[in-house]
Amino acid sequence: MLLKMTTGLSGPDLNLAPGDKHEFGDGEAERLIEAGFAVKADADDAPVAAPARKKGKANVVSTESDPGAE
Repeated sequence: MLLKMTTGLSGPDLNLAPGDKHEFGDGEAERLIEAGFAVKADADDAPVAAPARKKGKANVVSTESDPGAE
């Protein structure tokens, strides 16, 4: 059964992040759904895309203690 993960799941044979899709056996799939770790995935769903990153450096410097900063 094809599942879409709602939480991360990792082990010796796999490493899944939320949104990843993976094929599981029926018993394991039902257990993961009941535990809230996954939901049934439609085969026609588009893969989950990562959000686009902004280019450049983030401004993480505080200007609160610098009276000369604008």
